[in-house]
Amino acid sequence: MTIVHDLPGAGYRYLEAFFQYSGGVRALDGYHIERVRLRHPLPIAEGFERIEKHLQGLGLPLTSFCACELRSPAQFTGAGFRSFNELYVKTLERWGVFASNRNPVARSNVVPEINPPATPVFYAFSYARPGKTLAPNFVTSGSGEINERNGGDYTNNIVARGDTSPAGMRAKALCVIEEIERRMGALGVRWADATATQVYTVFDVYSYLAEDLVRRGPAARGFEWHFCRPPLLELEFELDSRAVETERML
Repeated sequence: MTIVHDLPGAGYRYLEAFFQYSGGVRALDGYHIERVRLRHPLPIAEGFERIEKHLQGLGLPLTSFCACELRSPAQFTGAGFRSFNELYVKTLERWGVFASNRNPVARSNVVPEINPPATPVFYAFSYARPGKTLAPNFVTSGSGEINERNGGDYTNNIVARGDTSPAGMRAKALCVIEEIERRMGALGVRWADATATQVYTVFDVYSYLAEDLVRRGPAARGFEWHFCRPPLLELEFELDSRAVETERML
């Protein structure tokens, strides 16, 4: 699906994807994106409260909330993931962000392999804010190694399912990279526009690092490797990318 919607009142456009998150967002002309990382990740309800206060303190509408990064205690089943997402979008509905069964907010949600949180938490969030930029500002949602175009149960569409050999992990990584490239293309951006790329896996990336991450573009300017798993059982590789004007700690 390659349908992009503009949200003038919010300051960004988004790539339509799923009810739980969009494929990615890009700031509209006259806006830029700021990213805030929480020094101490907060449980979802508390995190939403902190974000609401932060946006109100900046004089921004709640609809300016455009992306977030979550950490979860363990990988979900498909049914468990849907139940979690149904609770998550209730606040977005209250904020006026989620409407007509469409979610404009980009998201990554991963599981730390070591010292995971006891409950799902906010790790970081982003929002659109009036201001000019010299380069595109965007955030893609994280993607795991699922062939999303086939439909049906996700486990039947996992690339190299169960194969964590170097060849299997490279196939997974290439699937994800191609999907992120598709999303960026729909938003009118490319790897050269990115200011940061994050990789999430507990398996070695070295065998495909040079050709697929650096030479191809995702990690041409370096990357952050988080020792985490994707949110769904049996997935082993996730990646997201962004270009933001400002990053800060809160």
